[in-house]
Amino acid sequence: MNYGYVKVAAAVPRVKVADCKFNASEIEKEIIIADGKGVQIIAFPELCVTGYTCGDLFAQQLLLEEAEMGLMQILNNTRQLDIISILGMPVALNGVLLNTAVVIQKGKVLGVVPKTYLPNYKEFYEKRWFTSACEVSETSVRLCGQIIPMGRNLLFDTADTTFGIEICEDLWAPVPPSSALALQGAEILFNLSADNEGIGKHAYLCSLISQQSARCIAGYVFSSCGFGESTTDVVFAGNGLIYENGSLLAAGKRFSFEEQVVICEIDVEYLRTERRVNTTFAACRSCSAPELPVHVAAEYVNSKDLNLTRTFDPHPFVPQGATLDERCEEVFSIQVSGLAQRLVHTKAKSAVIGISGGLDSTLALLVCVKTFDKLGWARKGIIGVTMPGFGTTDRTYTNAMDLMNSLGITVREVSIKEACIQHFKDIDHDADVHDVVYENSQARERTQILMDIANQTWGMVVGTGDLSELALGWATYNGDHMSMYGVNGSVPKTLVRHLVKWVAENGMDEASRSTLLDIVDTPISPELIPADENGNIQQITEDLVGPYELHDFFLYYFLRCGFRPAKIFFLAARTFKGVYDEETIKKWLQTFLRRFFNQQFKRSCLPDGPKVGSISISPRGDWRMPSDASSEMWLKGIMD
Repeated sequence: MNYGYVKVAAAVPRVKVADCKFNASEIEKEIIIADGKGVQIIAFPELCVTGYTCGDLFAQQLLLEEAEMGLMQILNNTRQLDIISILGMPVALNGVLLNTAVVIQKGKVLGVVPKTYLPNYKEFYEKRWFTSACEVSETSVRLCGQIIPMGRNLLFDTADTTFGIEICEDLWAPVPPSSALALQGAEILFNLSADNEGIGKHAYLCSLISQQSARCIAGYVFSSCGFGESTTDVVFAGNGLIYENGSLLAAGKRFSFEEQVVICEIDVEYLRTERRVNTTFAACRSCSAPELPVHVAAEYVNSKDLNLTRTFDPHPFVPQGATLDERCEEVFSIQVSGLAQRLVHTKAKSAVIGISGGLDSTLALLVCVKTFDKLGWARKGIIGVTMPGFGTTDRTYTNAMDLMNSLGITVREVSIKEACIQHFKDIDHDADVHDVVYENSQARERTQILMDIANQTWGMVVGTGDLSELALGWATYNGDHMSMYGVNGSVPKTLVRHLVKWVAENGMDEASRSTLLDIVDTPISPELIPADENGNIQQITEDLVGPYELHDFFLYYFLRCGFRPAKIFFLAARTFKGVYDEETIKKWLQTFLRRFFNQQFKRSCLPDGPKVGSISISPRGDWRMPSDASSEMWLKGIMD
C-alpha cells in the first residue's frame, strides 16, 4: 500500500555536447538506478539527449538523426522496466524543429510535449533553432517508427496520479502552462530545464518553483542541466529540485561534477485533499476560459515635483551582511565550474596565469587552485608567471611570489624589461617617453609570454580582466585583454575585493591568508609606469579613470536597468551625497559613457568566460552592440 505517495526523481546526468550515444548511455544508467530504488517517474534535463548548448549544430541533420538513434537505444535497453522516464530532445516535424519532452515507458513512446515559450533574449537564442508549440497545429508526430500523441496540453495518467510537463522558460512566463495543466487535473508537474547560473538567480528560481507548486497545489519536479554543458558564456549548476505545495522536499548538490538522481515521495492524496478544501482552486477551473479584458479609465493625475523617499544601494553588486558570504560562495563556484569544464573539454595539461600581485590576477589564481583541487589535479599543473616590468614595485612582486609559493603552484619568473627595450629599439621608440606605446608594449609582451608558455606546456591561459575594466575598456587590446578563458569577465571590480577577502577567510592556510589580505589593501594599478623615488606605486588606476564604486553604480543602472544618463546622475548624486560632489559625479559619468561606447570593439572579441550575475557584456550573451555606435545622445543627456 502506497498511502497516496508517488516516488519521483529529478536526474542530472553527465553530458557531452553533441555526443548522443554517450548521453543515451548515461541516461540509461540513471533510469536503471532510479528503477532499482522504486522510482515511478523520473525526469531529465532539457535537451539532455543532445546537450542543451549545441547552438547551430541543431541545424545539422546528423545530430537530429543521432538523437533519435539515442532515444531508440534507451527504449531498447529499458523496455523491461516499469519506470516512466521523461527525456529532453529535439524533434523534427514538417519542416520545423521542436524542443520537446519525450515520455517513455517499457520500450514505447507515450507522448511528446513541445516547449511553449522560447527565450530569445540576453544569452538565449532558442528561436534561432526551435519553433514554439503555439505555432504548430499537428497533434501527433512520427518518432522511432511510432505515431505519437503530441501537444503542450497532454496529461499522462498512471494508476496513482496524473502528471503534466512544461519546459524551462515555460515556468518563467506570466501564465505558465503548468497552471492550465494543474487546473485540468495534473497533480505532479515536471519541468525539464537548462537553467544557467547567475548571482541571486538560484534563490529566485527556488522561490518561483515554490510559489508555482503552491498556487497549483501540486508536486513540482525540476531537473536542470549540469556539468558537461558548454561554459562558453554561461555555467549550469545541475539543479535537481522536488517541491510539494510550496515546500522543498529534496534538492541535489549544485555545481557537482558527478551525475545525480534526486529522489523523494510526493503525497498526491494530500494534494487532492488540499484542492478540494481550497474553493478558489475549483473556481479557477470554471473561470479559466480566456476572456477579453475590461478597461477602466482612471482620472488624470497632475504631475508634481518628485519627492523620492526610497534609497539606493551605492554598491549594487555587493550585498550586505550574511548575504555577502553567500554571494561570494556562489560567484566563486560558478567561476570554478566554468573553468573546470573548459579544462576537461580541452584536455589541457596546465593552466597558465600571469600573477601581478594585484586583485584580479589573485582572484583568477584562486579560481584555478580551487578548480584543480576539485578535479583532483595536482596544483603544480598551475603555472603562475610573474613578469616584472618597469613599474613593478617590491610590494606587488613580493606578494605575487609569496602567494604562489604558499599555494604550492609552479612558479616562473620572466622579466619583460630587456624584451621591451629591444622592442622599443626595433620600432624606434624612445624608452624615456612613457606614453601609450610604452605602456601597451609591456602588456602585449606579457600576453605573448603567457601564450607561448601555454603552448610549451599543453595548457591554456586563464584571463584575469574583470567586468568593470571591460566596461571601461581599461585593457590593452590583444594584451591583458586576451586569454583562452576569462574567469573574471563577469565579476565587477567592487566585488573582486570581497571575493578575495572571502577566500582568504575561508579555508586558506595562514601564510596565504596574510598575503591575500595585504593584496586586498594594495592600491589598484597596472604598474606600467616606474615607481616614485620611494618605491611606491605611481600609477593609480582610479585617479585615471575614476572611482570603481561610481563606475559600477553607473554600469548597473545603465545596463541592468536601462536608465537614461540623467536618471543615473540623479540617483548617483543622491546616493553618494557627502562622498562625491555633483561635478565629480558628472565628470566620471561622462568618462564612463564615453569609454563604454568608444571601447566596444574590445568587447566584441572577448574570450569565452562564465556569466555570474545579472550583467554580462559578452557579445555572445547579453550584450550585442555595434563598435561604432555614437555616444553623443547619452553624453548630452546627462543633465536633461
